[in-house]
Amino acid sequence: MIQIELVDSPIHLADWESSLHDVDTGAHAWFAGVTRRTTADGSGGVQITQTLHYEAHRPMAIDQLQQLAQQARRQHSLTGVVIVHRLGEVSLGQASVLVGCSSPHRIDVFAALPWIMDRLKADVPIWKRETFADDSTQWVHPDAQ
Repeated sequence: MIQIELVDSPIHLADWESSLHDVDTGAHAWFAGVTRRTTADGSGGVQITQTLHYEAHRPMAIDQLQQLAQQARRQHSLTGVVIVHRLGEVSLGQASVLVGCSSPHRIDVFAALPWIMDRLKADVPIWKRETFADDSTQWVHPDAQ
């Protein structure tokens, strides 16, 4: 089972947990990427984040997320993959992305989550703009994170 969604409203884990329900799998794991208040500024200092904003080329992003999930399923012996990414403005404390995996054994889901997130950030056409407390903005490249 693979479920991919790009959403324009808040992501709540409780809305997605049942997507991985399978009495034949012993491991379900989730990762939520949440907007944090502070961000390193690259010079040893810290900037205060006000909000994040995500944009995507929707058809291409969905296609690439689907391919990513299929590859993760094969490579990590997963029975289920859920990837939900928020678009638009994401306030402090809210989830920008939710990734869930299921497998018969925990080692597979523990390996799959960081692999999926690394590939998502590097390959999927979803772009992040950070707005800071001083109202300055910056488009964030995945290599800078």
